[in-house]
Amino acid sequence: MGAGKTTAARRLAQRLGWEVVDTDALFEEKYKISVNDFFNKYDEALYRKLESEVLKATESLENVVVSTGGGTACYFDNMEWMNQHGLTVFMHISPKAAVDRVIHSRHKRPLVEGKSEEELTDFVNKHYASRMPFYEKARITVKSEDLDVDGMMNTIKENL
Repeated sequence: MGAGKTTAARRLAQRLGWEVVDTDALFEEKYKISVNDFFNKYDEALYRKLESEVLKATESLENVVVSTGGGTACYFDNMEWMNQHGLTVFMHISPKAAVDRVIHSRHKRPLVEGKSEEELTDFVNKHYASRMPFYEKARITVKSEDLDVDGMMNTIKENL
């Protein structure tokens, strides 16, 4: 959350001459409901199940950069599946920087909506602790505080 996944995916796809596919956008297109509204109307468990199905539907796509939500890697076999079907990149950001970005973001995030800065900081710290074992399975880790797309491109090329 707040690591810059969507921005990095767009820039990376542009440099590669590929398309960018965002799993949240695919979800919203398929189910005709925003992720935010889905969270408000249904529960997270159902969302994660459907999100996994949407992710796996990207298997047939070629020359695409797939951008996922921050929790995608942490459910079912999603991280293992992504590692088998593509080159995974963990956009590492400190919890403090993530909180700052989320507070100043125009983008609504259903898991943190309505939280105070203190509650958000606590939430992000707990999520990082529980999600880090999944994120660390990515084939590449890049620091995203100061996003360097050229450096990311070089790292990716070295790992292809």
